[in-house]
Amino acid sequence: MSSFDNAVENRNAVSGSRLRKICGTAMLSAAAYVLMFLEFPVPLIPPFIKMDFSELPALVASFAYGPVAGVAVCLVKNLIHLFNTQSGGVGELANFILGASFVFVAGMLYKRMHNKKGAVIGALVGAVIMAAISVPSNYFIVYPVYTAFMPMEAIIGAYKAINPSVNTLLDCLLMFNMPFTFVKGLFSLVITFLIYKPLSPMLHGYK
Repeated sequence: MSSFDNAVENRNAVSGSRLRKICGTAMLSAAAYVLMFLEFPVPLIPPFIKMDFSELPALVASFAYGPVAGVAVCLVKNLIHLFNTQSGGVGELANFILGASFVFVAGMLYKRMHNKKGAVIGALVGAVIMAAISVPSNYFIVYPVYTAFMPMEAIIGAYKAINPSVNTLLDCLLMFNMPFTFVKGLFSLVITFLIYKPLSPMLHGYK
């Protein structure tokens, strides 16, 4: 085979890999969008805080294609969800900030330590950072908007009904939202480990 043929073959391989990455990211973005609607309440948390697994496809994308792909999934799912927004886009913005911070950190650490241990460490660190960011994002972005629909006294009252010791919004976020967000990241990590191997041939084009 000539050097020209080798160059053409290599170029075709790169093009095929790029196309597969784009298609895979689009597919995972669609899955993430659908999962945003499959939310449900959890015990010991106010009913207006719902659990969903829409970060799961973004984490898969971050591991399979890199952290930028994971962030892209978070962006696309929230841009599409703007057509169904009930918060004027504020909820989608907060969701993007949290999800992107989670999957970007996880993907970057996995890229540096490309094995199962690196994936676990990356997702754990990403979950910690996402949980920490949830406090200022809720305090300064989400809840100020929600007060247009529900008075702050009622919001804090829903938390106090579960734990009477909370008195301020910051207390509520630190005691409820931050641990909840961390656990949400852990669930995404566990499910990713269960489904990543079966999905890997499709994501990477293996036979």
